[in-house]
Amino acid sequence: QAQAGWLQHDFGHLSVFSKSRWNHWVHKFVIGHLKGAPASWWNHLHFQHHAKPNCFRKDPDVNMHPLFFALGKTLSVELGVQKKKFMPYNHQHKYFFIIGPPALVPLYFQWYIFYFVVQRKQWVDLAWMLTFYIRFFLTYLPLLGVKGILGLHLLVRFIESNWFVWITQMNHIPMHIDYDKNEDWFSTQLQATCNVHQSLFNDWFSGHLNFQIEHHLFPTMPRHNYWK
Repeated sequence: QAQAGWLQHDFGHLSVFSKSRWNHWVHKFVIGHLKGAPASWWNHLHFQHHAKPNCFRKDPDVNMHPLFFALGKTLSVELGVQKKKFMPYNHQHKYFFIIGPPALVPLYFQWYIFYFVVQRKQWVDLAWMLTFYIRFFLTYLPLLGVKGILGLHLLVRFIESNWFVWITQMNHIPMHIDYDKNEDWFSTQLQATCNVHQSLFNDWFSGHLNFQIEHHLFPTMPRHNYWK
């Protein structure tokens, strides 16, 4: 599931085929049938992230401020001055491991993706998602039973969630997080991204998103060329 996540990311960025429509078609299959999520939902959120990375109220990936975490030097100081205490932020480095990586995919994403496609009437995406669940149940139901298959699904999503959150946050959260300062595009991308050391394992484990700077500057570049 994690590797399928990096694969759909490639197709979503139109970086595999030379023709855009081929990328869109295969993207729907990979994220819909292999992962059970809607392509329209991913596009909606991820394109906002690339347009304004780490810009509060414009990048959906930092919407956890201030509901769960105090992010960035500017925003966290602002919360302190306003004396807003949504959470015990002085302990966020501890509770991040509990409500961040383990919970995002199996709890929040699991219901929100269905809400998204129904609300926006994305029926093609919904059909692709249903093929994932039908295939999953037909494959494992005879082997595990109902309780077993639900447990397996939750376990897979739990492990995938930890994997996904660590990769997507490690190359953004350490960087500048603030309101949109309307700076030039190039500077905006550089201030919000950082790289992680290159190795054969890191490339595979992160889907080459350890080259986050290169990815944000050249989002349609095939990932195996980032190191160049």
